Amino acid sequence: MRLSRFFIDAPLSIGEHELPEAQAHYISRVLRMAEGDALQLFDGSGQEFRARLVDVGKKRVVVQVDECFAGQIESPLQIHLGQGLSRGERMDWAIQKATELGVTEITPIFTERCEVRLKDERADKRLLHWRQVAISACEQCGRSRVPVIHPPLLLTDWLKQTQAELKLVLHPVAEPLVSHAKPSSLAFLIGPEGGLSDAEVDQAKAGGFHAARLGPRVLRTETAPVVALAVAQQLWGDF
Repeated sequence: MRLSRFFIDAPLSIGEHELPEAQAHYISRVLRMAEGDALQLFDGSGQEFRARLVDVGKKRVVVQVDECFAGQIESPLQIHLGQGLSRGERMDWAIQKATELGVTEITPIFTERCEVRLKDERADKRLLHWRQVAISACEQCGRSRVPVIHPPLLLTDWLKQTQAELKLVLHPVAEPLVSHAKPSSLAFLIGPEGGLSDAEVDQAKAGGFHAARLGPRVLRTETAPVVALAVAQQLWGDF
């Protein structure tokens, strides 16, 4: 029987730990778990922790961590995804699936055709939401490390600071991914709904990016990262 997994945003070790309020509420009020029930925790360090509930109240849940062991090995391919901001649930979908596919970092990107506008408090809330999407994906897929979700950036700023051995911008008229040699680190730039403009593609190329295509069909903005990461992991990663 697979144990329920929970991310704890604090260092864990053998012994008793009081869980944060959000996890405590979910365990006691939603899952209705009871004292003695087993669960598995991870703190993003790459370690996993087997534990059992020793105190379950309405507002307070305490666990006894009994065992620590190495978690799921990460892909040898470090991938930074620059994802053009999109509307509705498309961004959530891209972050969730990219996390399941082993992405290391994700940066939401403001581009010419981006229809999403985020400022101040709303931007902070969206960033917290995206990070929770990534955490939930890790809890489900078994990853022991949570990918870094960076605050949104203008495309020009992201291009200047992105470091990777191989940098690719997806474009329908380009060479296939398989034409490139195996890198140790990879950066993907994917446009929003409507894609990147020709000027933005040229800007990316001037910044050291190579144009690459995934096939003959034009993919939606939330589909492209799923396919791109799956192909990259098959060619150079852990698939």
